[in-house]
Amino acid sequence: MKNYKELIIWQRGMEIVKTIYTIIKQFPVEEKFGIVSQITRAAVSIPANIAEGSSRNSDKDYARFLQIALGSAFEIQTYLIISKDMHWAKIDEIEKLELVLEHEIKMIHKFINTLKMPTANS
Repeated sequence: MKNYKELIIWQRGMEIVKTIYTIIKQFPVEEKFGIVSQITRAAVSIPANIAEGSSRNSDKDYARFLQIALGSAFEIQTYLIISKDMHWAKIDEIEKLELVLEHEIKMIHKFINTLKMPTANS
């Protein structure tokens, strides 16, 4: 089993979760079962799928879990756009998180491509 806690993409995913939980405190109470529920679920999905994928025996399976984490990151991007448009949180906090999320997406893409690269033993 690979140590997922040492992966920068997992560590960054955990930072995203913490930041999301800070930002949603600014959201309207009536969104508790709406976008708040969706965005927190998607945020937790990023590091959780990176961790779960690391336990898989093949790079193909691992890449599949990373794809799920990637999908969750894209989902969060959409929720952040909605949050900005609705003025539910401080714009500068959302924009800072958007930059972190964009970097996370690029790193996950790169890691997926690394897993798909044939090795000398293939």
